[in-house]
Amino acid sequence: MCDLRRPAAGGIMDLAYVCEWERWIKSTHCPSVPLACAWSCRNLIAFTMDLRGDDQDLTRMIHILDTEHPWDLHSIPSEHREAITCLEWDQSGSRLLSADADGQIKCWSMADHLANSWESSVGSLVEGDPIVALSWLHNGVKLALHVEKSGASSFGEKFSRVKFSPSLTLFGGKPMEGWIAVTVSGLVTVSLLKPSGQVLTSTESLCRLRGRVALADIAFTGGGNIVVATADGSSASPVQFYKVCVSVVSEKCRIDTEILPSLFMRCTTDLNRKDKFPAITHLKFLARDMSEQVLLCASSQTGSIVECWSLRKEGLPVNNIFQQISPVVGDKQPTILKWRILSATNDLDRVSAVALPKLPISLTNTDLKVASDTQFYPGLGLALAFHDGSVHIVHRLSLQTMAVFYSSAAPRPVDEPAIKRPRTAGPAVHFKAMQLSWTSLALVGIDNQGKLSVLRLSPSMGHPLEVGLALRHLLFLLEYCMVTGYDWWDILLHVQPSMVQSLVEKLHEEYTRQTAALQQVLSTRILAMKASLCKLSPCTVTRVCDYHTKLFLIAISSTLKSLLRPHFLNTPDKSPGDRLTEICAKITDVDIDKVMINLKTEEFVLDMNTLQALQQLLQWVGDFVLYLLASLPNQGSLLRPGHSFLRDGTSLGMLRELMVVIRIWGLLKPSCLPVYTATSDTQDSMSLLFRLLTKLWICFPSTGPGLVWVLWGWQPLPGRDDGPASEPDEALVDECCLLPSQLLIPSLDWLPASDGLVSRLQPKQPLRLQFGRAPTLPGSATTLQLDGLARAPGQPKIDHLRRLHLGAYPTEECKACTRCGCVTMLKSPNRTTAVRQWEQRWIKNCLCGGLWWRVPLSYP
Repeated sequence: MCDLRRPAAGGIMDLAYVCEWERWIKSTHCPSVPLACAWSCRNLIAFTMDLRGDDQDLTRMIHILDTEHPWDLHSIPSEHREAITCLEWDQSGSRLLSADADGQIKCWSMADHLANSWESSVGSLVEGDPIVALSWLHNGVKLALHVEKSGASSFGEKFSRVKFSPSLTLFGGKPMEGWIAVTVSGLVTVSLLKPSGQVLTSTESLCRLRGRVALADIAFTGGGNIVVATADGSSASPVQFYKVCVSVVSEKCRIDTEILPSLFMRCTTDLNRKDKFPAITHLKFLARDMSEQVLLCASSQTGSIVECWSLRKEGLPVNNIFQQISPVVGDKQPTILKWRILSATNDLDRVSAVALPKLPISLTNTDLKVASDTQFYPGLGLALAFHDGSVHIVHRLSLQTMAVFYSSAAPRPVDEPAIKRPRTAGPAVHFKAMQLSWTSLALVGIDNQGKLSVLRLSPSMGHPLEVGLALRHLLFLLEYCMVTGYDWWDILLHVQPSMVQSLVEKLHEEYTRQTAALQQVLSTRILAMKASLCKLSPCTVTRVCDYHTKLFLIAISSTLKSLLRPHFLNTPDKSPGDRLTEICAKITDVDIDKVMINLKTEEFVLDMNTLQALQQLLQWVGDFVLYLLASLPNQGSLLRPGHSFLRDGTSLGMLRELMVVIRIWGLLKPSCLPVYTATSDTQDSMSLLFRLLTKLWICFPSTGPGLVWVLWGWQPLPGRDDGPASEPDEALVDECCLLPSQLLIPSLDWLPASDGLVSRLQPKQPLRLQFGRAPTLPGSATTLQLDGLARAPGQPKIDHLRRLHLGAYPTEECKACTRCGCVTMLKSPNRTTAVRQWEQRWIKNCLCGGLWWRVPLSYP
């Protein structure tokens, strides 16, 4: 038995913020029964809440919020007739399933890729049969985290792809999308989404003798099968398990079921506890892709007990008579599957909610010894909420307590028996639904008063760590998010300002150890990750502008190069864009016209309307080059945005290539050229800027060669062999000092300071927020009055991605990034092919990877 009332030394779990309804009125907002909650890999939280109208009718609402802006709640009238029983996000975090007590299942998807605009176009129905369990079919993608190899240099050693078959495949092995649900009458229903949009639905009984199913859960096996666990709610009854196989036969969905070994909870076989816990209240597999381990909780009116079970394959003893007839050799011995109990707790307070980790750390039965080690990793703990208001993080196999949180200001002694604790006049505030984030570093809970609380969980799962080891934990999880594409907001909750510099450096160091091809794939994601980290410290806040600008520059460079087309169809291996990069890297001439001579200008010919449509982007490139060169004399000022570009040979080379492209296009259509305000009419601004930019670029060789795809794979482009970097000479600095007297220096519109929470949260100082009301938050690092970071309320606004001015009070609908605050118009004002190609780069997500959120016309 494991004593849950003895938390591990140094158990740390604190409240980050609480969000509640404004003047919470029971007659308006009332927590639904049951209350459902789900947390996506994009850090969107969905939960249910009923809305009572003046006529006392209930509207079943689904609320969706982004953890960075929890007050900005989006409410969906779900049109469910009965209480919503299940919510389930898909693997990408862009679709949501909801099911109710009338058997209706709805699939919600983002409209126009907006996180606060949802629509339901497909669904299924098992009329009058409440849904008790719901899950998306497995897509066959499973990544294993090897925590013991967190110090390895290769991402391939730390995170490996596990062989796992999808629940159902289309022609060619592509996984088929769909969902599976279990009803209270013992039916299993499967709906398949065909590529044509058609939904194939089939319903089958789990077994021949149908019975009431009060609790159920769904898991998947590596062979593509589905395992369903069911219980009728009584601890005296067995917990049943079924194997479900889904297939498509003659354009119809077919379901085959098979009974697996069942189990009785240990507490029912103990004479001292036989009738003490009459009801099974929680039944959960430890993970969706771990059907061999299950968690059970039996409860009474005053207490609970939790047990963890594992399915094992054991050999069957063979009688000596049969041994003599047919000897058993090696692995030919017959085996049988049996459920064995791994661990159980002592008597506990009554459990109100359970949350399981989503990190794919595979544990075997021999890993119980991990619970006694001083090293704990996120993903090894699960959360138990109790009716007394406390939350315990326990090891998911040994059930040993790792951390404890008390909702009241004065926690009670942990060793005080539950029976001696004084009863309050009313029910204590406790969580009715909980979910762990995808890195297990944060937990969300919805209590019986409708308030939403977000808690930080220690990266060490409650054990004190040295700073270096804590950084290693956070770095490992940041790398995991970089590889998977998951949002890393919950990791930022634990990053202190003093850690930022070290984390950014170590993250870059680990990134540079990867193969060139993998670096190319992750190049934009690591920039976004560095930008979000730098927001957390006043010492690095100006780098945020530089990282976002580099993301924008990479996107522009890739788009403009992709517009170039070879003059002849029988082209060599390299594309025109790759040849441009290669030639510009070899030729270090400061004269832009001499560089142009070495290029095949016929590959740069575009339609005149296309060139004119790109003018705003070309103008930004020209303005940014002028701004950087004018900033060179002040390069010692770290508080000036753009500082890091002055020593970044790769970015300077990219700008140099774009200047050449713009020069060639200007010969075709002069009106597409950047417009400069010069003091002399004879001033060739493009030639002047290219000459100065080339001199600066020569001082700082590229940090790494680019890549080009040829017939046999990725190959590095030849770079400059200039040796170590050198400081710009005085002549170049003097020429840059004269730029303000020759050209009008533009004031660039940097991204505004973010109004999010993560940079304002302080340890042990939780924020109290209200749904629907933007708070006045305490100052943060990003609110420093730096050049370009502060914006007055009436200042003209700009479309950050199209570089179009919107005016002080925009009339067009806009959307904003939930992470970096980038704003752009919802509808494109230009329909040319080149502009559409540019907009396709960020139609689903911002360039930083953040989700889009529709903002009102009068956004600040």
